[in-house]
Amino acid sequence: MTHFQYSDRFGTAYLPLSIVLSLLLCTLATSAHAARPMITDDARIVDDKACQLESWVKMNRGSTEYWAMPACNFTGNLEVTMGGSRTHDDAVGTFTSDQIFQGKTLLKPLETNGWGAALTLGTDRHPQSGSGRDLYANVPLSFSFNDDKFVLHTNTGWLREQVTKRNLLTWGLGSETQLTERTWLIAETFGQNHGKPSYQMGLRHWLLPNRIQIDTTYGNQFGSSTSQRWFSIGLRLLSPPFLP
Repeated sequence: MTHFQYSDRFGTAYLPLSIVLSLLLCTLATSAHAARPMITDDARIVDDKACQLESWVKMNRGSTEYWAMPACNFTGNLEVTMGGSRTHDDAVGTFTSDQIFQGKTLLKPLETNGWGAALTLGTDRHPQSGSGRDLYANVPLSFSFNDDKFVLHTNTGWLREQVTKRNLLTWGLGSETQLTERTWLIAETFGQNHGKPSYQMGLRHWLLPNRIQIDTTYGNQFGSSTSQRWFSIGLRLLSPPFLP
């Protein structure tokens, strides 16, 4: 998964539809990862010399986000992500965008009935605000149980917000539970050392095993009414190795 830095803002850079469609045509997959729709990251990366495209729509109260996050593994142990989202404010009818650049490497590969660790470093730029780039780092740990039928993920990270000049501690706790051969239940909670944490749960399903995946989730902030809730629906594609 993912690039998320657990900020109160859920949006990143907009990619033109032509680019998104081109990436969709170029990407078909090989192996399963946690990834979408989880915000809590996992200790896995895209296969060596392969790419993936995660895309989704996130519907909040008062706004809608359109995401496209392509990533490739060029070296065998470095997954590079460049992408983002465009967010539409329903009240004023305007769009805002952010731009994410992220690198992720494995410190210890995740083994069946074992554990794994990774390190993620990234930036999040906000062109409309003129505030520069937020910086973030995250250490995902993953634990496999029952032959990968249940996987637990924990995250500990740091976020530097340029607007507020604050350094924040970020965290996440999530799980994947296999329900059928193609369907998984995901559940997680995540947040930072300021403000209330949030939670999310949903389903992930392989339309074509290890090739094309769809997902849907419901999320909200603990102790909040419906004003903070969201729904999402996503599509994930992965490629076989093809990079030089």
